[in-house]
Amino acid sequence: MTQQSGESPEEQPGLPPAPEAARKAFGDSFPTVERYAELLADAGVRRGLLGPREVPRLWERHLLNCVVLSEVVPEGVTVCDVGSGAGLPGIPLALVRPDLEITLLEPLLRRTTFLQEVVELLGLDHVTVLRGRAEEMLGTLAPVHVVTARAVAPLDRLAGWGVPLLRPYGEMVALKGDTAEDEVRTARDALHKLGVVETTVEHIGEELIDPPSTVVRARVGESPGGVRFAARRVKAEKAARANGRSARGGRRRR
Repeated sequence: MTQQSGESPEEQPGLPPAPEAARKAFGDSFPTVERYAELLADAGVRRGLLGPREVPRLWERHLLNCVVLSEVVPEGVTVCDVGSGAGLPGIPLALVRPDLEITLLEPLLRRTTFLQEVVELLGLDHVTVLRGRAEEMLGTLAPVHVVTARAVAPLDRLAGWGVPLLRPYGEMVALKGDTAEDEVRTARDALHKLGVVETTVEHIGEELIDPPSTVVRARVGESPGGVRFAARRVKAEKAARANGRSARGGRRRR
């Protein structure tokens, strides 16, 4: 990885001790999240998935900021973490919610390689790593109940990637910052066209972190993605079925 600001490895800040809030938030999974934090601070930095200056604030800014999503994700649902990067927020969520089936969706090979290594090292049997772009997943990834995302793109663009992956009446939960309200206003028309029927901005994790995390929750109706993506979904599903028939036919001929 290219060194930032001329820092040598010896000069890079180390991982601080976990705050008491982390022990409370992760509970029985605390030893596992400690291992994940060490991986992020070491291999994550060396491979360019995390800037070295982020290491001192890894617990508060990244791990705790993400794990509080557990407050708004229903029990026993399927989740797709779009643009998962180094596994944030998908892996912290997985550590405290073994009831969920989580897909970490990421287009870059070096990131999916890291994610797969982390999933195996931490024993996260309910997590799947998938390489690809969200817009390529229609007809490939089964529609999910919840899409999560964190600081991937402006809300209108993020919704264009994530909302079409939802099941009817599912929701996208996006971790955002101070601009969340402004982004919702700017994206309102785009969200409506994507089939979003309700959008709220909420603050979560108030008992654990200060300031609390800000999330945008975009709930869809019976047509996730709207008319445009409904047509694309049907086309993609037909292509997938045709490819399946072709593959089976090929095996019979051999």
